[in-house]
Amino acid sequence: MDDYHRRVVNRLKTARGHLDGIVRMVEDDAWCPDVMKQLSAVQGMLEGTSREVLRHHLETHVADAVRAGQADEIVDELMETLKYDKRVLRPLPESDAGDSSE
Repeated sequence: MDDYHRRVVNRLKTARGHLDGIVRMVEDDAWCPDVMKQLSAVQGMLEGTSREVLRHHLETHVADAVRAGQADEIVDELMETLKYDKRVLRPLPESDAGDSSE
């Protein structure tokens, strides 16, 4: 498994574990604001993972398609995909803006 795949899989497994913890919190009737904080943390982790996948796609598949003369097709595909995740296009919070791992 290459570095990209390892990073994405680790992030997803971490998010899954975190989500399991949130399920336990809800089952234990935890304080709602605490649950909301944890949900926000998982959403942030998934958003960061989505950014990582997008970056990989742009650096590999999109670049290959452009070199192969298939720019129109790959741009159409990318636009179709991005309509499902508008958060990935949001500006990064200042604390994350310099983080090249996302």
